[in-house]
Amino acid sequence: MARLGDKDVERLLTDASIVRHRGKIEATVNNARRALELVEEEGSLAAFVWRFEPDPGSRPERLTWDALLELAETPESRALAKELKRRGWRFVGPTTVYAFMQAMGLVNDHLHGCDAREPVERARAAFTAPASA
Repeated sequence: MARLGDKDVERLLTDASIVRHRGKIEATVNNARRALELVEEEGSLAAFVWRFEPDPGSRPERLTWDALLELAETPESRALAKELKRRGWRFVGPTTVYAFMQAMGLVNDHLHGCDAREPVERARAAFTAPASA
């Protein structure tokens, strides 16, 4: 993605299999370039992102639908979004960043009672976040 140029963006704008929004396509290319810079500066994307893992004590004791609705953005996702924007990333608001945090495993938002919750918790407990560069 980081190597795509203007011709590639034009081609992607005609690709019906993706969201054809010029701003989002250009932001994706830009963010891929910023990600490479971040890896160069920080050692890895994971080492950087895991610094924004929420304190377990700040999470709801029991995750329910109501509690989950309150977590669409958090102080940590706002801080990460702000830092990414400072580094030149685009289309990275706190809600989008929170979804990224879910995908990266920084938070386990599987509801209590969900079959996936316990395996994810075990994986998180076994994981050691990468050290910063």
